[in-house]
Amino acid sequence: MNTRLIKKIIFIIVLQLLAFAGYGQALYSKDFGRPGNKTLIFLHGGPGYNAATFEETTAQNLANKGFYVIVYDRRGEGRSVDPKAKFTFQESFDDLDSICNRYNVHKVNLIGHSFGGIVATLYANRHPDMVQSVTFVGVPVSLQESFRTIGKESKDIYTAKHDSVNLHYIQLLEKMDTASLEYSSYSFAHAMQNHFYSPQNPTEEARKIYELFKTDTVLIKYSMKMTSKPPQQFWKNEKYTVLNIDPNIHKLLDQGVHVYAFYGQNDGLYSAKQVADLGKIIGSKNLRYYTNCSHSVFIDQQTSFITDLTALLK
Repeated sequence: MNTRLIKKIIFIIVLQLLAFAGYGQALYSKDFGRPGNKTLIFLHGGPGYNAATFEETTAQNLANKGFYVIVYDRRGEGRSVDPKAKFTFQESFDDLDSICNRYNVHKVNLIGHSFGGIVATLYANRHPDMVQSVTFVGVPVSLQESFRTIGKESKDIYTAKHDSVNLHYIQLLEKMDTASLEYSSYSFAHAMQNHFYSPQNPTEEARKIYELFKTDTVLIKYSMKMTSKPPQQFWKNEKYTVLNIDPNIHKLLDQGVHVYAFYGQNDGLYSAKQVADLGKIIGSKNLRYYTNCSHSVFIDQQTSFITDLTALLK
């Protein structure tokens, strides 16, 4: 039995013992590809979501390109059920450390989708020695700016439709405390109502992938599963809705960590200016801004996403 396998077995046993003793639950995770290849770890969005969508649609395709891909659900979210979860960034960092230990990886490339990109950035700031790159996929550099974008775009839609009811709700939204969780929740509700998460004209490839959501048992169970406790507790503990990670991105670059970004032009959470401003920081050659694409870039433009990411990381 090789040393790596022995270490992995011991680590799993320790996690199980800790869980039995009440110190926490083992995280759900899954790997794809050959250990020893360049490692990609996917951090899902939320808070309150899971990695099932990326896991079922994209992870193996990236592994087929020669990467070792690891996905996991954050503690207390998705399939990593833990009633004792604290929902803090520090807990997220500790758990990401445990994932690296579980799979015996020491140099990683982090792919952060939406909120997962915030976690990836803050983690990489703390561990620039082990993080080679951070890839943003629809990541809110400033959630407050995203909320303003959602409000403005929604208001334009309601005005064009002469929708007085929703215009009234936008007026109420504009008077709310922008730092509150309620403001965040109502903003995202308008984004969902106005289909800001969906491409306007999905490609044939994307249509076929979205068809999987009707037949794949994991996607059926988890793709739309959102829980309310994680955002409530993360907001209480970290006030994440007022974070602006612009300084953290500059710090990553100063620390020698590569930063790449993938966004969709139909993603109503981000204005073209927001995306362009990010490109000025990380360099336009490291930014991809796709047409016929919204928040789930790895589905909406999967072939381009995999091809471009492979080129950047290789």
